[in-house]
Amino acid sequence: METVQVLLFILVFITMVLAMFFRKIPALIALPIMAFLIPLIGGVPIDDIIQYVIGHGAIKLHRAYTVAIFGSMLSVLLQKTGVAENFIKIGAELAGDNPWGIAALMLIMIALLFTTLGGLGAVIMVGTIILPIMSSIGIGPLTTVGVFLFGFSIGGILNVGNWAVYVDILGMSVEQIRPFALIMFGIAILVAFTYITIQLYRDGHQIDFKKIVFRAILIIVIVALLALIINLLNPGLRSQLDNLLSKIGAVIKYLIGAGIVFLFLITLYKKLFASQNSEKSIYWTAYFTPILPLLLILLFDMRFISAFVCGLLFGFLTTYKKGRLNMFIQSIFKGGGVVMPAVVMFFGIGMLLNAIMGPGGEWAAAHPEGWPVLNLLRPAFKQIIPQSGWQYVLIFGLAAPLALYRGPLNIWGMGYGIAAVLMASGLSSGAVMGMLITVGQIQGISDPTNTHNVWLANEMDQNVQKILKNTLPYSWGLAVIGLIFSAFWFM
Repeated sequence: METVQVLLFILVFITMVLAMFFRKIPALIALPIMAFLIPLIGGVPIDDIIQYVIGHGAIKLHRAYTVAIFGSMLSVLLQKTGVAENFIKIGAELAGDNPWGIAALMLIMIALLFTTLGGLGAVIMVGTIILPIMSSIGIGPLTTVGVFLFGFSIGGILNVGNWAVYVDILGMSVEQIRPFALIMFGIAILVAFTYITIQLYRDGHQIDFKKIVFRAILIIVIVALLALIINLLNPGLRSQLDNLLSKIGAVIKYLIGAGIVFLFLITLYKKLFASQNSEKSIYWTAYFTPILPLLLILLFDMRFISAFVCGLLFGFLTTYKKGRLNMFIQSIFKGGGVVMPAVVMFFGIGMLLNAIMGPGGEWAAAHPEGWPVLNLLRPAFKQIIPQSGWQYVLIFGLAAPLALYRGPLNIWGMGYGIAAVLMASGLSSGAVMGMLITVGQIQGISDPTNTHNVWLANEMDQNVQKILKNTLPYSWGLAVIGLIFSAFWFM
């Protein structure tokens, strides 16, 4: 009987995946259907499914989607005030006419913007500025789309709104997420630079490979030597070095904090006592708005929502003009609307998590035998759970493309449900997080079902499947490299 139930679980899953793959039903409908059918097959009473899976599941990720709403408000404010648009134009002017330099700078600027921005509206807003800039200097349309997608996905690695989901689902802290996310951010930038170099060469641009390779090797050697020197130090010297670095970090932290206060005071003075700017100008302090929430969370351990509120207030103050209060209010209302599809998706993900993991709380207290679905799945998953670092890299490295087409490793499909089962089967929360972040790069960059991929393809007159073929070798390679680091870190 148990074997039949597990096979039925798999059948439901495959059916829903195929339905999403062939676009018969969207993920926001497929997830609640799975959330209902899976516990029903597992023998959970319908009353419990309705109350604990559907009802409680819809609010399970309330912290995550509340953060998403506030992040979306800031995103819309940056768009309406013109801060994001001018941020990109200034960078383009500084870059000159060097294709590699402009592509690299655009990549970094997109990544920085999307540590805060989110949603298709933001992609369209940034894309309408970025795409013509790169096209105007001879960068090919396929390369232009690829650079944008890499920047978009890389920015998502440090998007603290995404971290809130790992905090909610995996029970991790920001201190645990931050180091790996920063390392993954650096790796992704290097892979993206490799993509830019090769693609520009294919587009017919002159590339000095010797200079690029020499610089890359030099950086790698310096980093490796520093790591080797640190490892060779005796424990006493290493402890002293750690203390020194900690003190330096504290000084930098306070300097940045003083800088944030200075930005606020100088803006306040400018708005209250100095002459008003022209209607088209943006005061220079406004360009710090996109990264302010990130700094507050990374350096000062501020709560997600508090950081976004600070970003909203700072953005409003630095761009204030007569009548700007109405725009601020509109940004708040529109921000909630823009992110609503993602919020609805969070409803379904929460339901699916409860369907697989169980609701906990009062239900768990009344049923010490455990959640039936999890009791059935745990033995099966224990058979395939990686027990070592190389197995971890091999299994998830080969399975990484399953993040495409709303597959089982797609975080906007079954990804979080699978992650919950893996964690319940014995895989550490850190290893699960590492897998989601690394494999998620394939989804963020290459997935043809992403709305931003479809819009970019249409805008640059490219086939979305061609974009998949062009970027997949790089995003897959990025995922494998990230998994290797994750295995060393967490396994």
